[in-house]
Amino acid sequence: MRPSFRIGRIFGIEIGIHYTWLLAFILIAGSLALNFFPGAAPYHAEGPYWIAGVAAAVCLFVSVLVHELAHSLVARARGIPVRNITLFIFGGVSSLEEEARRPAAEFAMAIVGPVASLVLAAVLWMAFVLMQPGVGLSGFFHFGGWLPQESLWAAAVYYLALINGLLAAFNLVPGFPLDGGRVLRSVLWAASGNLVRSTTIAARVGWLLGWGFIVFGIFQVAVPPHDFLGGVWIALVGWFLSSAADASRRDIAQRQYLAGARVRDAMDPGQASVSAETSVAEVVEGILSQQYRTAVPVCRDGRPLGVVTIADVRRLPRDRWVMTPVAEIIGRQPMVTVGPDDDLAAAAGSLARQDVTHAVVVADGQCVGLLSRDGIVRYLQLARELRVLRNGSTGS
Repeated sequence: MRPSFRIGRIFGIEIGIHYTWLLAFILIAGSLALNFFPGAAPYHAEGPYWIAGVAAAVCLFVSVLVHELAHSLVARARGIPVRNITLFIFGGVSSLEEEARRPAAEFAMAIVGPVASLVLAAVLWMAFVLMQPGVGLSGFFHFGGWLPQESLWAAAVYYLALINGLLAAFNLVPGFPLDGGRVLRSVLWAASGNLVRSTTIAARVGWLLGWGFIVFGIFQVAVPPHDFLGGVWIALVGWFLSSAADASRRDIAQRQYLAGARVRDAMDPGQASVSAETSVAEVVEGILSQQYRTAVPVCRDGRPLGVVTIADVRRLPRDRWVMTPVAEIIGRQPMVTVGPDDDLAAAAGSLARQDVTHAVVVADGQCVGLLSRDGIVRYLQLARELRVLRNGSTGS
């Protein structure tokens, strides 16, 4: 998941938030200020409830960040590069450059997140106990008296301890791609030696669990006392889990089909390139229209400058096509270059990470072709058909 906003770096890892996080933050802070805190610590004014609600919501997402940092730091210690951590409506996700190479590494990376959450829950629970009257340190948590009683802060600490415990427990559910599902995959992988089959089993468990959440959420909404918000939230969590599990299963299947393939197997070697000074009109009339292309690499002295797509052309008013060189409309998306002998699965991953549709294929510094997502899809379709034929299932 790509972050919508970047907020900084921790241990060299980029931290970002997705726009859905803002919605979750508002919902959590509002729920705490309007419902939880008035019940847990009554007799306060409305202002302190909102202050505590916002503070607790911030601390909750800091807890999620700690959980994800634990994953990322262990992954980096195992030699797996980490692109970023993104907080979003359902929690957080660590974006890794590659999967674990061994079951032991997968297990360590997966289990450390729930362990970090459990440690946080234990520390927060101890703090909550110390904040109780008569323990001796409750005055330390009064924060200068700007809240009438320390019990409101005790309620906030209690909430954070509870949520971190629930976060650990939920993530240990053995359904991929939750941490528990990754633990399950690592155990199956170690036992069978087959990563694809282990991922498929763990993903199916995750898919079933997701649908279980969806059914339970619908039940919560439909049956008295009709918990609409809670039911919808549970159903959304289930939808996310089932969708992520299904996507993970498809991703591992794709890697299986792409295993051993090279960029040259899926690239378009006949793709014409144009110079930076070529007008947009010439590109449209001479290449895109005549050759039914969707993109053209732009090069200078044979070296790549970028890719011009139909989407880039569409942004430019038609009356400016003749006078505008293509160099002025390239660069709207990151340029990705690959070599003809590069691993095709890695190239597909680069396109996905950069969120681009094409990569320029370069050999000895010169443009030699174009790799597109469509070309990779066609290669995958052909690979599947050939596997069916080789297995003797012709459909006749």
